[in-house]
Amino acid sequence: MMKKFEKIIDSNHNQKKVLLDVRFVENGVQKPVIIFVHGFKGFKDWGHFNLVADYFADNGFVYVKLNFSHNGTTPDQPMDFVDLEAFGNNNFTKELDDLGTVIDYVFSSETEIPPGEINLEKVYLIGHSRGGGAVILKANEDARVKGVATWAAVDNLAFRATETILRQWKAEEVQYVYNGRTKQNMPLYYQIVEDFLQNESRFNIEKAVKNMKQPLIAFHGTNDEAVPILAVENLQKWNPSIKLEILEDANHTFGGKHPYHENSLPADSQFIVEKTRIFFDSNG
Repeated sequence: MMKKFEKIIDSNHNQKKVLLDVRFVENGVQKPVIIFVHGFKGFKDWGHFNLVADYFADNGFVYVKLNFSHNGTTPDQPMDFVDLEAFGNNNFTKELDDLGTVIDYVFSSETEIPPGEINLEKVYLIGHSRGGGAVILKANEDARVKGVATWAAVDNLAFRATETILRQWKAEEVQYVYNGRTKQNMPLYYQIVEDFLQNESRFNIEKAVKNMKQPLIAFHGTNDEAVPILAVENLQKWNPSIKLEILEDANHTFGGKHPYHENSLPADSQFIVEKTRIFFDSNG
């Protein structure tokens, strides 16, 4: 029987809450764990992500997905960007801290996941888009993570902005990014640039990929409109042991959209979840 629950946990490092949900088939068999990380302007219940979660739970995993504490949603409204002040104050340190908080929760004696259902020797991370960069960085600094899959991941967290734009951003303290789906102008405060510059070594994906010990599989579509395919090619160039899966004509979300009303996964997403499951099973 499928068991599902949501949990609000305190961030280890800031005043905001981290909302996560957990699902697994309750059968008394210890199962590997997958923690899924959304990307920029994303959230844990976006589009087809619940169908993805059901797939992994049905196939023998404990599946955990989270909303970053500063992704702009709230525990009461987990699919709406109602806290734009939090969104504007998000940064990469907070995202890595949030992910660490969730990993700590999975390993904690306080977790609601019964010990008979969870195998803590097999904890894996999946990240989409900017979340792909986050899971690489976190795996490199946390040996509890035993394997990683990236879906349309970025290869660099540096800001693709001219010096003129950066000077203006610093002077005005805020820039805005337009969300075409919600029609919102979403603030990005200059503190995210300062956070990056202060922690540039920690946020260096190239260095992390070269250094990480865990197996990694990376998926990317040739029609990705958000992250160029060069990004995943760079990942493999930096670490030739990475298993690379290029999907012809696939877009950034592998066929997913929000809202998503279908009862089955898009073909490209079905392909990547199956390949990801096989990869984790074979590297367990």
